[in-house]
Amino acid sequence: MESSLAVLVRLVHAPIQLAQWSDQLGDPDIGAQGWFAGVTRRKTKDDAGVVRVTHTLHYEAHPTMALSELDRIATEATKRFRLTKVIVIHRLGEVPIGQVSVLVGCCSGHRPETFAALPWIMDGLKSNVPIWKRETYQDQSTEWIHP
Repeated sequence: MESSLAVLVRLVHAPIQLAQWSDQLGDPDIGAQGWFAGVTRRKTKDDAGVVRVTHTLHYEAHPTMALSELDRIATEATKRFRLTKVIVIHRLGEVPIGQVSVLVGCCSGHRPETFAALPWIMDGLKSNVPIWKRETYQDQSTEWIHP
């Protein structure tokens, strides 16, 4: 889904590599590019502070709704933070340890806007986008996680 030249959102099933998306932010008239990559980590603390060892993550989504909400968040971020471009790529399916689950990139004339936009976009994604995560632990137990 692509609502404008300034916003690019995708749901993908293949590994996400920054190199394949970095040229999308290129613009000779901007001074700041920022990226956030959410990566599957091996250890996770539960609400009680107990450390669990993760084997893998699996993401599922309602694709139409997820893309629409990602587009809304990215478009709002361009206005709110005066961004030139926003890219949000979220992986679906199994995401092994060390691989990227979500990649967010944005650019603006100066770094404060880019630095402020990245956590705002991720917070909106985590709170509002219908993407669900199933964590499989080393002991093969599973848990669905959505904030």
